[in-house]
Amino acid sequence: MIVDIIHPGRANVPIKELQEVVGGMYKADPKLTILFGFRTNFGGGKSTGFCLIYDSEDSVRKFEPKYRLNRHGFTERKETSRKAIKEAKNKRKKIRGTGASIAKHKAKRAAQED
Repeated sequence: MIVDIIHPGRANVPIKELQEVVGGMYKADPKLTILFGFRTNFGGGKSTGFCLIYDSEDSVRKFEPKYRLNRHGFTERKETSRKAIKEAKNKRKKIRGTGASIAKHKAKRAAQED
């Protein structure tokens, strides 16, 4: 659903605070209330965004994209340095042919061991 928030005298409102309010309005668990995409109108005082309310944590995990699950604390964030990401990308670019599928398999195995 689309949510309009009127907040005179405040620049904007924290998402955690809005989760409590919207969850309370619809008698839902604030943790299962996912708010995103908020834009503050020019001059402040009003913000508009999107809200999804789920029945269970399983449905949240099934339908929400991974980045939003990270944001709302459903999964752990993977800490990797920018340099490591770039090195892995360039290493992947050098592998061609059937070796690519073997390399993916080895990388997946290495990730599981960590």
